[in-house]
Amino acid sequence: MARAISNMLLKGIGGISTSRSAAIASGSLYQSKMRFSTTVPNDPDTHDDFKPTSKIENSDVSLQNIVEQDIKEHPVMLYMKGVPEQPRCGFSSLAVRVLQEYRVPIGSRNILEDPELKNAVKSFSHWPTFPQIFINGEFIGGSDIVLNMHQNGELKEKLKDVQARPGKAE
Repeated sequence: MARAISNMLLKGIGGISTSRSAAIASGSLYQSKMRFSTTVPNDPDTHDDFKPTSKIENSDVSLQNIVEQDIKEHPVMLYMKGVPEQPRCGFSSLAVRVLQEYRVPIGSRNILEDPELKNAVKSFSHWPTFPQIFINGEFIGGSDIVLNMHQNGELKEKLKDVQARPGKAE
């Protein structure tokens, strides 16, 4: 059975002409005289309503400015998958749980809602993974680093100047 499927697959690949191979590599696939494209057309006749747009493109505020403003306005800023009330990954959940132990206000943004923001945060911190935690404007790292800092007492020292939420002080 596996050999029969393998032979069919090889015959199918061998039957593609070089022009079709080039067409596939360029982002288009022709099948039964129909063209399917995997790229965005750069056609000057395409109306602006149908061209892809950037959410921030027409704004005076850049994503870099948004990240800088977030970090300035929130003594504890968390870029995460999901929101603190409902994290969407285990690492984000861990970061939230550790930070909540200190009863400090946590600013957050859900990077799953905006891929452009996700890339801007990565570029800003030069760190490839999420969550990303900033304390008093300083990039700290991810959940593993925050957990380690919590365990050895460094996190308590970092957060000592951050005002505890009213009514929840230890």
